[in-house]
Amino acid sequence: MKRIGIFGGTFNPIHFGHLRSAEEVCEAQGLDRVLFIPSASPPHKRADGLVAATHRLAMVRLAIAGNPRFRISTIEIERRGPSFSVDTLQALRARSPQARFTFILGIDAFREIATWKSYRRIFELCDMVVTSRPPVRATGLRGAIPVAVRSEFCYRSRTLEHRTGHQIVFQRLSGLDISASALRARLHCGLSIRYLVPTSVERYIARHGLYAAQVGSH
Repeated sequence: MKRIGIFGGTFNPIHFGHLRSAEEVCEAQGLDRVLFIPSASPPHKRADGLVAATHRLAMVRLAIAGNPRFRISTIEIERRGPSFSVDTLQALRARSPQARFTFILGIDAFREIATWKSYRRIFELCDMVVTSRPPVRATGLRGAIPVAVRSEFCYRSRTLEHRTGHQIVFQRLSGLDISASALRARLHCGLSIRYLVPTSVERYIARHGLYAAQVGSH
């Protein structure tokens, strides 16, 4: 059975924090591959400064080139409308019924999961890896489980197991404190983002003038 990681986000733009997180989870959890899934319209984020999906897809493709375990999926872009995780997971399960999916998300996002569409269904569809994310620290995975579903989980050796057999594990990652919003702010001010994103992504942003970038020659 193939184990496939699901790594969604706006990737606006994708950066080394995203890539290193996916690499560490893939290695630690023994995943066969990780699907990067750029969202069409994130329901929990404001669209201010969100560049066109074509640009975000192109940047992800450039960033993951050369890693055979990293793939890109256009499932949410093709679906259009709000990018709800439960819809994506159900569609991926229908396409690959023999695969076991692992949803990758940060601890800050996990604490808000009770506000997501049909979040109880998400626990039935996949395993989860909840990652540390600077500057947010983990304060107990069990305490972050929504109260309404805590009875559906049991604690087994640092792992939360759902009644369906799916598991939630916490994974501490290398502390790369890089955020897409900070990168956009730097670009808006004409500051360098070198060594924060892959060179190919930096060049793409400069070539297309994204985020009001005024990137000088190096």
